[in-house]
Amino acid sequence: MEKNKQFVITINRELGSGGRTIGEKLAARLGVPFYDKALVKAIEEKYNLTVEDIERIKGERHSWWADFQRNITPFSDAAKWTYYSVEAYEKPEKLTSENMFKTETRILEEMAQDGSCVIAGRSAFFIFRNHPNHLNILIQAPFEQRVQRVMTKQNLSKEVAENVLHAVDKKREYYVNRYTGSSRYDTRNYDLVVNMKNMTEDDAVELIMDFIEKSR
Repeated sequence: MEKNKQFVITINRELGSGGRTIGEKLAARLGVPFYDKALVKAIEEKYNLTVEDIERIKGERHSWWADFQRNITPFSDAAKWTYYSVEAYEKPEKLTSENMFKTETRILEEMAQDGSCVIAGRSAFFIFRNHPNHLNILIQAPFEQRVQRVMTKQNLSKEVAENVLHAVDKKREYYVNRYTGSSRYDTRNYDLVVNMKNMTEDDAVELIMDFIEKSR
């Protein structure tokens, strides 16, 4: 990936691996926006967007996403970069329909067309597989490490945290398989796989930055 050209970095991650935080920190280091699945769903639900709506709006404006940012998203004058995300640990959600998946895909594509970015999402690796300048990353961690993180973040007992992880892993694998025909654990889908055992989030960011520099 060439960081001096417009790029998209996708991060697929196991719940409790720290992948979302890594994505945020990586985006900050690169000076680009960070987007996640929760943001996409929030936009879709709040504004009732469909693929047809996006195409219609896009036809009226050069970039509907840039227009959306200017008119809706508050910016900090002190910040040189801005990331957008919705803080939301795994909540029960309805099964995604084909139309919803297509809409979410279109939203992500528009975000990436507007400029370089880091995207955390279950199927982003698939959506941007043909992007001319992309990097697909998978963040994993030992199960017990994930359990401890979820226990701390969500104030859960060990048993409940384990059940949450098993349920989320199953749901995410089903989602990826349904819409991409692949497994989220298939390492062929990624340029870099990071195991967080004995690593901090900052360590992971440094590793990724080093990988980017060496893969130019």
